[in-house]
Amino acid sequence: MTTPAASDSRQTQWLNMSAGLASVGVAVTLVVLKLWALIATGALSVAASLADNALDVMMSVGALAAIAYAARPADSDHTFGHSSAEDLAALAQSALVLTSALVIMAMALSRLFAAEARPPAEEGWGIVVMLVSVVLTIALVLWQRYVARATGNKVVAADSLHYLGDLLPTLGVLAALATSALWGLSRVDSIVAALAALWLARSGLKIGREAWNALMDHAAAPEVVQRINVIAADWPGITGHHDVKTRMAGSRTFISLHVELDGRQTLNEAHAVADGLEHKLEAEIPGAEVIIHLDPVGPGSGRVPRGDDFERPFER
Repeated sequence: MTTPAASDSRQTQWLNMSAGLASVGVAVTLVVLKLWALIATGALSVAASLADNALDVMMSVGALAAIAYAARPADSDHTFGHSSAEDLAALAQSALVLTSALVIMAMALSRLFAAEARPPAEEGWGIVVMLVSVVLTIALVLWQRYVARATGNKVVAADSLHYLGDLLPTLGVLAALATSALWGLSRVDSIVAALAALWLARSGLKIGREAWNALMDHAAAPEVVQRINVIAADWPGITGHHDVKTRMAGSRTFISLHVELDGRQTLNEAHAVADGLEHKLEAEIPGAEVIIHLDPVGPGSGRVPRGDDFERPFER
């Protein structure tokens, strides 16, 4: 019989894989379309956009591989699973996003201050290709954002940000082709591309910082830690809790804590209390894996209650 947890896990894996496959499919389609547009128009802005999409193909294939690897179950060599692969892929994506931002900025400034700019030809076909690119990219970003919200997958979130950043240069190319066709202007996209590069760099730094923090076993967000404390403090049968520790790995949140219970109750009774708290935390915090240590307190335990400790430094 399939358990609800197993069903949810398969649904999460399916969503993540669908986002990865969609990313690869869109990236390959855009490369083919823009290669044809480059041949038709000879526009340098189209060439820059084509190079960016070629990079997208490599990133998307890498992201898909990371998602597939991270979905593997825990084994004897990786007892906590393989979800850190998502953080490694996100960190690599961050580096590529920053590199792309620098390249786009350099090309934008070069075109902006060039003495002469060769006007593109056959702008109409280039405009059609760019419009198709915008529609495909928006559809992909919407699906990736839905998947990232549903699963918490950092690789999908990073890929979504990258494609969202691609929209601005694509719109810049579209504007350049349109203004060239209508008014003979050829430098409009340079300004838009420079602004897009700045936004892309900011997004890359954000994704890179989050991936780095996860690889360094950074604690979960303060609001997550506070939620854990509130749930534990109000749980029936528990007189106090302490030593709450969290760390992130990909879309997983690992939680450990000590709970204090009346030492006079049976092991079965104490286990039932802790087991209920464990399931509650896993239900409230998606992707959580919880380890609870039971501390007996009260007459005969020989232990001094430590109570609810919400402000320990390592939780921050």
